This record gives sequence, structure tokens and C-alpha cells, in this order.
Amino acid sequence: MRISIEDPAQPDTASVLEAHLALTRDTAPPEFCHVLDVDALREPHITFLAARDDAGGLLGVGALVDLGATHGEIKSMHTASSARGRGVAAAVLTRLLEIARDAGYARVSLETGAQDFFAPTHRLYERHGFTECEPFDSYVSDPHSRFYTLELSGGSD
Repeated sequence: MRISIEDPAQPDTASVLEAHLALTRDTAPPEFCHVLDVDALREPHITFLAARDDAGGLLGVGALVDLGATHGEIKSMHTASSARGRGVAAAVLTRLLEIARDAGYARVSLETGAQDFFAPTHRLYERHGFTECEPFDSYVSDPHSRFYTLELSGGSD
């Protein structure tokens, strides 16, 4: 598996992001969907990663948003349906955390769905040392979201 910084507007990447958008919209009302579209993921304060197999096939994606003040946010984590169960999300998350540490972030946080459907997602983040937290940045508490954070200074995943 190769994980690298890519443009989210590539056709295969955009297709996976559309699936991510659809999934998010199916699990929460629009006012509680915090997903970013392709254009938003191209902003300069966002590092977007794609995981690919040896043949170049897209396996999954993830992004790191610079929130300022040594705080980053994990966004747009999604594994292609054909690649689920192969460690793609863990590998992308590990690389995002490496990038955050290299950038000098002290903390990385994220928002994800609260429904039972997201239980594997919750386990992934908890296995990497994330703990539940209060809403951060511009988020507010809502019944469809769970918030996690990970202190990076001196920590390990």
C-alpha cells in the first residue's frame, strides 16, 4: 500500500468522496452533516491523502485540517468498499498522525457519527489512543456526533 498526498479532485478519489458524502447524508440530517466536499478538501490548509494498491487502485482517503494553534482535525476518512477489512483506515490514520506530529501539532481531534453504524470507526480511533471529548473549534454538541481527541506531545499510537 502506498499512501501519499494527492489532489482530491482526481476522478477515482472524487468518486470515493461522493460515496462518503452520500453515506454521511444517509446517517444524519443535513444540519448535522459536517462532511467536506472535494472543493473544500482542496483548500491550502488541508492535507489530503490517498492510499493506493501496487497497481494504483484507490483503497481509501483521509485528510488533516490545520485548525491553527497547534491543533489539527482528521476529516474525510473513508475506505473504498472493496478494500474494507484490510487495514487501510489504520494506515491512513497513522500517516495523518505522523504528518501532524511533523507539523508540530500538540493535539488532533475529530468528529464522527454517533450511530451504531459508526462503531467500527469509534474502535479504530480508540485503538489509536483517541478519547472522547467535548466539541472543539466551531462544532456544537448534537445527538448525531461524537468527538474525539488525541494529545500528540510525547504520546504514541
